[in-house]
Amino acid sequence: MHDETSLTVGRVTRVLDERVRPAIYSARVPLTVEAHTLPSEPIAPAEGLALPFAPHEVGSAWGPAWGTTWFKVSGTVPADWAGKRVEAHLDLGFDVNMTGFQQEALVYRPDLTPVKSLNPRNQWVPIASEAHGDEQITLFLEAASNPVLLDYHPFLPTRDGDVLTTSTRPLYHLRTMDLAVFEPEVFELALDLEVLLDLQAQLPATEPRRMRILQALDDALDALDLQRISETATEARARLADVLARPAHASAHHISAIGHAHIDSAWLWPVRETIRKVARTTSTMAHLIDETDEFVYGMSSAQQYKWIKEHRPEVYERVRAAVAAGRFLPLGGMWVESDTVMPSGESLARQFLYGQRFFQSEFGVRSKGVWLPDSFGYSPALPQLMRRAGFEWFFTQKISWNQRNVFPHHTFLWEGIDGSRMFTHFPPMDTYNSELSGEEVAKASRQFKENRVATRSLAPVGWGDGGGGTTREMVGKQQRLANLEGSATVRWESPDVFFEQARAELANPAVWVGELYLELHRGTLTSQHQTKALHRRAEHALLDVELWASTAAVRGLADYPYDALDRLWETVLLHEFHDILPGTSIAWVHREAVAVLTDVVAEATALADAARTALAGTGDVTLVFTPYRVGAEALAAAPATGPAGRVAIGYGEEDEVVELSNDLVRVLISREGLIVSAVDLVTGRETIPSGQPANLLQLHQDFPNKWDAWDIDRYYRNTATELRDVVTFTWGLGDHGHPTVRLHRRFSESSITQVITLAPGSRTLLIRNEIDWRETEKLLKQSFPLAIQAQTTDAETQYGYQSRVTHVNTSWEAAKFETSMHRFVLVQERGFGAAVVNDSLYGYDTTRDSDESGVTTTVRLSLLRAPRFPDPDTDHGLHVITTGLVIGADAESATAAGIELNAPATTVSGAGPVEPLVTVTGRGIVVSSVKLAADRSGDVIVRVYEALGERTTGEIRVSFAHAGVREISLIEDELVNPRTSSSLSLAPFEVRTLRIPRA
Repeated sequence: MHDETSLTVGRVTRVLDERVRPAIYSARVPLTVEAHTLPSEPIAPAEGLALPFAPHEVGSAWGPAWGTTWFKVSGTVPADWAGKRVEAHLDLGFDVNMTGFQQEALVYRPDLTPVKSLNPRNQWVPIASEAHGDEQITLFLEAASNPVLLDYHPFLPTRDGDVLTTSTRPLYHLRTMDLAVFEPEVFELALDLEVLLDLQAQLPATEPRRMRILQALDDALDALDLQRISETATEARARLADVLARPAHASAHHISAIGHAHIDSAWLWPVRETIRKVARTTSTMAHLIDETDEFVYGMSSAQQYKWIKEHRPEVYERVRAAVAAGRFLPLGGMWVESDTVMPSGESLARQFLYGQRFFQSEFGVRSKGVWLPDSFGYSPALPQLMRRAGFEWFFTQKISWNQRNVFPHHTFLWEGIDGSRMFTHFPPMDTYNSELSGEEVAKASRQFKENRVATRSLAPVGWGDGGGGTTREMVGKQQRLANLEGSATVRWESPDVFFEQARAELANPAVWVGELYLELHRGTLTSQHQTKALHRRAEHALLDVELWASTAAVRGLADYPYDALDRLWETVLLHEFHDILPGTSIAWVHREAVAVLTDVVAEATALADAARTALAGTGDVTLVFTPYRVGAEALAAAPATGPAGRVAIGYGEEDEVVELSNDLVRVLISREGLIVSAVDLVTGRETIPSGQPANLLQLHQDFPNKWDAWDIDRYYRNTATELRDVVTFTWGLGDHGHPTVRLHRRFSESSITQVITLAPGSRTLLIRNEIDWRETEKLLKQSFPLAIQAQTTDAETQYGYQSRVTHVNTSWEAAKFETSMHRFVLVQERGFGAAVVNDSLYGYDTTRDSDESGVTTTVRLSLLRAPRFPDPDTDHGLHVITTGLVIGADAESATAAGIELNAPATTVSGAGPVEPLVTVTGRGIVVSSVKLAADRSGDVIVRVYEALGERTTGEIRVSFAHAGVREISLIEDELVNPRTSSSLSLAPFEVRTLRIPRA
């Protein structure tokens, strides 16, 4: 036979697009449309239904950017439609290629019952499965005219990312507002054709199964009268029944499908719009659950559930009912789908605590796994934290976005810095927005790395970001793919079921050790510095409140501010969402984030001040309240003492350098403001290589190929401008009599003032950078060349540090040209090291050079960026960034310096010393937090961790009457066999949470 494959495919494609799909609605009558455009922000649905409405013509414009228009549509079901399925087909001017990124609506009935949402791929509203003739129909649409910011030419700068700067022109035109007769058999025929057309395209060219499908498709179209589609659809389907009934091969890959709609808690829309996106999507999913038998839907983020509870209670009741029925699954156990690289360990612990507590209190359920499909890389501290919070599995897929290296596993054990392992799965479909297309299903089967030893993968199915979630078309595809020859099998199953089955069949999973580094989106460690800086301050401010408020409460001096702390923590946790803290949202989001986090810091500071004042009592003794520290008296207040040791400053005329020194270090600063020497006086070691000064600011062109706020592409390193010119340079004794150098630089439209200081008894040379940043598409680095032959850099992460090699022997190492840190990066060779500390940065790079004088390891901190999308004015304005060079450092002193810089002591006038609630001894044991229990029992919770990567022992001493010390989970659950001792024995980087009931 001649090969007529292309003719059949072309024939089916055209008939499907031009005849069958349009015939799903066989008759139409227009609805009467009225509208009311709100002048500003959205209003409650009850108010919307009561608005005065004016006539509005189909085809006319509506909707300025970020506006809300309430539509009222009404009509009468024609008498001859009686007994037929009738739907409203409402097209607000959708572009199906912009699903989730443009206008959306939530449909209400006159009694305020939410029906479902309208989205580009979901334009229908149910009216009646068997209509009554002459029935009057009225619907109300709360329509949001959100602008498309990620358009066909993406990443173009736009002012539409903030309601304060956008235009007021209407963005959309109503296209269709009809009542229509829905033809179920035509709808099913369309799905038959689509599934088979997709399937044959994935089969080998000469595969018999493909040939049978092609022949069946031709036979079906022969039976279909193109002028009488609805009348002949049944006969056409009959011609396809046999090929659709053929069962899958016994060895076919199995896909566990879960309905899904990844809704970013803020991104190209503000938080207020996310609240409505969640309400729209959950309404549609509740409706789809009501209409189906097996479909299950999963949604993460306790914050999103709380939003609809507070703002759309009528929607929330439908969600609660679906959760109770086991069809709507709370996923992830976190407050939001957080970034996991930049938040502190305590923040991640609270993500789990607040997320699981909400799901337990609202639904009586806990999440068994952590669901994070879209975060930008994953900290190696995470496996331990997940396990200690009680989770059994971890799911993501973002690593499939790697630019260079293909990750070698899909189902595996992920091992963290402490040796904890977590059962992990990446979907081989490489998407969390599956349509269950033939290409996606075949890709899952074809790409699955564990095909030799396992048979199943997971697929999140549905349109995200306001696209409406899973559609009835996707449900129809699953029905056909449940057991279909030539395809993987697809069933609706909860992730818990999938992970249980995957673990059962994979006896010896492969192990991946260390961070899950995303070879993309490296710029997220730097973009929107002000958001990051305020978040860091808020984290430490809340820990400060908890410490001093707990101490005051146990001493009977003040009430513990449970409600305020819950509210403030929930606010901080929201802003750790993976498009807020990483700096990849629109200007509106970051404008609000800066304002909100500023308020959090102010309120937390006020609460901590009140607690300190209560503890200090009345008096004129200057008390120093010292929070968390390493290897020193902390968690207490003691009278202030004078400076420890000498300090000196002088100017060398011959070399034109300023010398700053104390009992431990001597530093030379050139007239260019560069560190040309930093000597450890104890060992005599020089830290700075000859001719390679530190504190050198370097400006790079920063214009990635795409994803502006997200990406730094490697070629930025090809050119750099060194900022050596100094406008003013002064030196002398500064605040507190500390040796200080002050200098000012100007470049382009920007300027930088640096204040360099050395305190007595300190190994840390502090550099306060006051930057007026006015650049565009530039990256500012601060370089610290170190005369150290280091094999690794040790960068602080949650509850420890992660080591990264300094060479680029393989493509995996070469891809890590921008990496993450928290408060310090340590560079060591045997016997000597140096560290760079910071108060608000997360990105750095490392290079290794060698010449006749030896090996130089250079650490460069990423200070600021200036991408133009999605916020064209990213980071423009004033920034204060403090960095520091720790001379003669090891892991202990680097950790101590990082903590001290970020959690400074506070002075209060009072009566006398304040004893700590607890004292912890033991090398490398750090107290991470002291708080009262979340259950409001009044018990004291203390979290400790081993910070140096060593095994250690110690003890916790309690200063108040108590009923013993016992270990609990990270989220304060009781353990089955807890350790009950004040003695501590910790493995490297181990985190331990202790409960101390008050007697």
